[in-house]
Amino acid sequence: MATKSRSYQISAIPATIFGHLLAIAITILVLVWILKFRGGFALETLIKEKIINVHTFLMVVGFILIGGEAIMAYKTVQGERNTQKGAHLILHLLALVAIIFGFYCAIKFDHESGVQHFLTLHSWLGIITISLFGLQYLFGFVLYVFPGGDKSSRGNFMPWHTFFGMVIFLLAVCTAETGLLERFFFLGVIKMNEQVLIVNFIGLLLFLFAATVSLTVLLPGPY
Repeated sequence: MATKSRSYQISAIPATIFGHLLAIAITILVLVWILKFRGGFALETLIKEKIINVHTFLMVVGFILIGGEAIMAYKTVQGERNTQKGAHLILHLLALVAIIFGFYCAIKFDHESGVQHFLTLHSWLGIITISLFGLQYLFGFVLYVFPGGDKSSRGNFMPWHTFFGMVIFLLAVCTAETGLLERFFFLGVIKMNEQVLIVNFIGLLLFLFAATVSLTVLLPGPY
C-alpha cells in the first residue's frame, strides 16, 4: 500500500520550472514598465521618481523573486543537503541586501520629495516585512549555520522556520501589491492603457509566483 500511495505524489520540479518562468516574466515586465514608461533608474537626479523606481525594482526582483528562488532552492539545486542550504543562505543574503538598499531608496525619495515618511499601509507593511525578514535570517543563521548548534533544537524549530519564512514571503508579496496600487494613485491613472495593463499583469504574476513557491514547499523533491 505504501508503494502505491507514493505513486500518486507529484514532484515539485514542474512547479519550480513554472516558478522560474514566472520570475523571468515578472523581471521583464518590471524593466519594461520602468525603462519605457517611468524614466529609468537614478539615485542622484532632479526627477525624483527615478529614485523610487530603484526601490520598486529592488523590492520586486531583489527581494521577492530572489527570496522565492531561495525558498525553492531545496527543490531546484542539485546536490547534497549542505549545497542546497548554502544556495538558500546566499540567495536570502542577496535578498536582504536588496531590501536594505531598497528601503534606503524609499526614505531618500520621501525626503527629497517632501513626502511624510511611513504614511501609507504599504510603508507599514514594508517596515513589518523588513523587520521580520531580518530576524528570521538572523535566527536561521545562528541555528542552522553557526557551528555548534544543537541538532535537536534545529529539528524542533524547522517547521516554525519554514512557516514563518512563508508568512514573511507572502507578506512581502502583499506589500508589493499595495505598492503597485500606491503608484497608481500617484500617477493619477483614470483610464485603461498599455502601462496599466503591464502593472496589472505584474500584480497578477506576483500572486501566481507566490502560489507556486508555496506549492513547491508542500510538494516532495525529486528522488
